[in-house]
Amino acid sequence: MEPNREEKFCKESRATKILRVFPSDLNDHNTMFGGKLMAYIDDVASISAERHARAECVTASTDSVDFLLPIREGHSVCLTSYVTSTGRSSMEVFVKVVAEHLRTGERMIAATAFLTFVALGPDGRPVPVPKVIPESPEEKKLHETAPARAEARKRHREQSKLLAEHLRPDRLWEMGN
Repeated sequence: MEPNREEKFCKESRATKILRVFPSDLNDHNTMFGGKLMAYIDDVASISAERHARAECVTASTDSVDFLLPIREGHSVCLTSYVTSTGRSSMEVFVKVVAEHLRTGERMIAATAFLTFVALGPDGRPVPVPKVIPESPEEKKLHETAPARAEARKRHREQSKLLAEHLRPDRLWEMGN
C-alpha cells in the first residue's frame, strides 16, 4: 500500500473511462440517458478519490452535473477525473466529459461535474487526505476557484438540512395533505 504523502499532484489522481454510445444508452430524444452518464461520472470520480487518498472513499455529494451538449449514438464518451481541492478528509473531484463523433473526429465538452468524496479509515471514520498541487492551467483554474464552490456546497447543505426538518418519511400513500 502506498503511503499517504502530505501533498500529491492533481495528475496522480487522474482517471479516464472511455465508452461507445449504443442504442440501449439512449433516451426518447435519441441522446444519452443522463442517469447513465451520472453513474459513469460517479464511477470514474470514485477512482480519482481513492487514488488520491489511498483509502476507502464515499461519495458525500454530487455537487453539480452540467449537461452542456447532447451525446448521441455514434459518439464515444470519454470521462476524465481528478482531485482539484482537498479539505481535512474531503476531496473535490472534477469530471470532464468529452463526446467524440467517431466518424468525423469532432470532439466537444458534453458535460462537467463536481463531486465531493470523504476518505475513511478501517473504522469507518474520516481520515486526513493529502493536499493537492495543481500544475496545468486547467488544474490551476479549478484549484483557484475551489473555495467558492466549497462555500456554495456548505450553504446548500445547510439549506438541505433545514428543508429536511419539514419533510416526513411517511409512505406516500399514507400521507395527508
